Amino acid sequence: MKAAVTADNLVKTYGSKKELTEALKGVSFEVERGELFGMIGPDGAGKTSLFRILTTLLLPDKGQAQVDGYDVVDDFKEIRQRVGYMPGRFSLYQDLTVEENLQFFATIFNTTIEENYDLIKDIYEQIEPFRDRKAGKLSGGMKQKLALSCALIHRPSVLFLDEPTTGVDAVSRKEFWDMLRNLKEQGITILVSTPYMDEASLCDRVALIQNGEIMSIDTPEGIISDFENPLVAVKADDMFRLLKDLGEYPDLLDSYAFGEFHHAVLKPETKEQDLKKYLQQQGHVSLVLERVKPNVEDCFIALMKTTA
Repeated sequence: MKAAVTADNLVKTYGSKKELTEALKGVSFEVERGELFGMIGPDGAGKTSLFRILTTLLLPDKGQAQVDGYDVVDDFKEIRQRVGYMPGRFSLYQDLTVEENLQFFATIFNTTIEENYDLIKDIYEQIEPFRDRKAGKLSGGMKQKLALSCALIHRPSVLFLDEPTTGVDAVSRKEFWDMLRNLKEQGITILVSTPYMDEASLCDRVALIQNGEIMSIDTPEGIISDFENPLVAVKADDMFRLLKDLGEYPDLLDSYAFGEFHHAVLKPETKEQDLKKYLQQQGHVSLVLERVKPNVEDCFIALMKTTA
C-alpha cells in the first residue's frame, strides 16, 4: 500500500534574487495511511509553506510530492477533492452563521451535511446550540470546532491541520486532540503542525523541523531515546543569575530556561554533586537540583545545537 503523503526534496524560496529566504530546504518524508503525523517546530520553521504545497495552494521551486497517490502539481484538482485543510488563521466567513458556513462548504464539494454527518457528529454537536450565531462571534474553541467540521464535511482521506491549537485554552486543546484520535480511528490520515512540543507525544510519529530542514523523524519515544546525556533540572531564588552561572560551568554541554526550572545537560563524566557544590559556592540559596527525563523539547534543543 502506498503512503498517504510523500515529499521528496521539496524546496521553496521567497524574495528577490538578491535576497532570497529559503522556507524549505530539501524536505523529504513519508506519512503512512491512517497515521497521526506531527510536524513540530517554532514559528518560521517552514510548516505552513510545506502544508500549502501539499494542499496544492503553493508551487514548490524544486522537488516532488504526492498526496493519496496524486502529484501535487499535475493532479491538483483531484487532490483538492480528497484533502481537508484547516489553516492556522481562522478563514471561514465571519458574517455567515455556523450552519451557513457548514452548508456552504458542503455545497462546494457537491455533498450535504446529512450525507457525512456521522463523521462530524461528535464535533458539531458541541457547537450546534450556536448554529444561528455568526462565526465571527464565536469563542476561539468554538471557531476551532467549526473550522474542523468544515474541513471534514466532504469526508477527506487526508486531513491537514496547520497549528490548530494556537491561541486556544488548555481545555480546548485537550478536547481537540481527543477529536483527532477519534478521527484517526475512522481511518483518516492526519498531518498536524504545532509549535507546542508537548503535543508531540500525542502523535504516532513526528518530524522536528527548523529553518526549513527536517532534523529528525521518529516516534516520540524514539526521538527521546536518542538523548544520551544526563539531564538535570535546577532552580534557585535568583533564576536569572542561576542561568548565567550555569552557562559558565565548564562541565556542561548546554543549559537553558525550561518552565519554572532551568535544564542543564551534563557531560557524561560530570557529577551532579559537583555541579550542586559549584552553585552553592556562587551563593545560590533555596537551590533544587534533580535528575529528570528528557522530553521532545529537550531533544529539539539538542538537535538545534548539533545542526547549527
